Amino acid sequence: MTTIERESMDYDVVIVGAGPAGLSAAIRLKQNEPNLSVVVLDKGSEVGAHILSGAVIDPCALDVLLPEWRTMDAPITVPVREDNFFLLTEKSQIRLPNVLMPKLMDNHGNYIVSLGNVCRWLAQVAEGLEVEIFPGMAASEVVYDEQGRVAGVVAGEFGKNPDGTPGDAYEPGMELRGKYVFFAEGARGSLARQLMDRFALSEGKDPQKFGLGLKEIWEIDPAKHHEGTVTHTMGWPLNSKAGGGSFIYHLDNNQVCVGFVVHLGYENPYLDPYREFQEFKHHPMVAELLKGGKRVAYGARALSEGGWQSIPKVTFPGGVLLGCSAGLVNVPRIKGSHNAIFSGIAAADAARVALAAGRAQDELTDYEEELRNGPVGTDLKAVRNVKPLWERFGLLGGVALGGLDMWMTTLTGHSPFRTLGHGKSDAAATGLAASFKPIEYRKPDGQLSFDRTTNVAFAFTNHEERQPCHLTLRDPSIPIQVNLPLYAEPAQRYCPAGVYEVLRPENEQPRFQINFQNCVHCKTCDIKDPSQNIVWTTPQGGDGPNYPNM
Repeated sequence: MTTIERESMDYDVVIVGAGPAGLSAAIRLKQNEPNLSVVVLDKGSEVGAHILSGAVIDPCALDVLLPEWRTMDAPITVPVREDNFFLLTEKSQIRLPNVLMPKLMDNHGNYIVSLGNVCRWLAQVAEGLEVEIFPGMAASEVVYDEQGRVAGVVAGEFGKNPDGTPGDAYEPGMELRGKYVFFAEGARGSLARQLMDRFALSEGKDPQKFGLGLKEIWEIDPAKHHEGTVTHTMGWPLNSKAGGGSFIYHLDNNQVCVGFVVHLGYENPYLDPYREFQEFKHHPMVAELLKGGKRVAYGARALSEGGWQSIPKVTFPGGVLLGCSAGLVNVPRIKGSHNAIFSGIAAADAARVALAAGRAQDELTDYEEELRNGPVGTDLKAVRNVKPLWERFGLLGGVALGGLDMWMTTLTGHSPFRTLGHGKSDAAATGLAASFKPIEYRKPDGQLSFDRTTNVAFAFTNHEERQPCHLTLRDPSIPIQVNLPLYAEPAQRYCPAGVYEVLRPENEQPRFQINFQNCVHCKTCDIKDPSQNIVWTTPQGGDGPNYPNM
């Protein structure tokens, strides 16, 4: 076996991921101690290129990190002016009175944003504090020292042949070593998953749960646009097929974000989250809003939904998990950016104390304590039973009991329920195809709804075709020999980008094809594959979607 020789660079703190968690940690570190050396790596072609979220953000954490942000030309300019909740049937909708909603569901005081643009702005703030930021540098490997502690990451490896061997233009990348390494890769990060296994970080915790968020940006008729309006729906078209719902956020410039979230714990392997989303846009209320408009962007991303019960141990020798790598989304609020920022602040503060004491590569236990007992823990503990109640009692029962739980917690500080567990992982929740009937979906009309391949073009995704496929199979025989007969190979449907196909050539056996060039890095395959056979790894740096304003 040939050992690859790499140059190395040393820093006080290395941060993997230029999302709100990673950038907030970098900013806080330099605020605490300007002389610290801090580097942020991101696999997107630019900061924000791989960021996708609704997004309505709660500015509470930003107020702590950058109290003067309102005077800093932040792209946070559309306050929520109207908050709507609807229960949809196929042909109509029922407005749920705002007075019935628990206080924590109120969006007034929050802002509708492009989270990608917020991250681009945070990167500018960080660079102004002399943080080094390297986009297009995928961190592909964790570096450990002789004692097994995390010591850094390998980043910037390019030019491999499809079989994984070095090509003619091979660049081995560099080792970026840090006294501490922060992992802020988002939900189901590839390195975070390895670290969870190596250090048994999820031992004793509930399995992490996930949702798939799909989103389009539309330019609509100015007469129908109402800047600052937030609308959430549940019910049709999912009804009892799966948990989830929609969001419609009116940005500025006559744009609306139209999104759909499907909880990935669904049973029916014939369910197609992408086509459920396209179906949703044919609801009369939504169709009327979009009529005459133009779709300008599309994307998809998994989001962590396990909440309090599923937060892993977030520290290990030499590093920590931040943001969605730790699973910090508040599911009923559909918000995680504030907790991501709080986690970055807490990790940076813990690192400052450790570095000032001359420590390195030990566990930042102060961070773990602050995460669980500070604002993040307070936020997530209050809603810890909402997701399990929905899983157990379905749409109407779950929403009613979840609402009761949030009201009682708000009024008394205590949940009427013990802390409920999540049970199975999303992969294990997948049922056998023989127990279900295929779902008939309408044909896309090209005006409101679109086929998968056409829509992926609006994610502006690109992968160098000569590199190794970044979607690996533990056992190449499983898709056809196991998943196809047992589950009708659900990868054909749960992937929102058409990456996976079962080809049936005439007079030949079926063949499983991976179109990795289409991948939008949502990680759903790594989560939902019932055999847990698909492993998502990083492609070479800069490849993937290029979201402009998601």
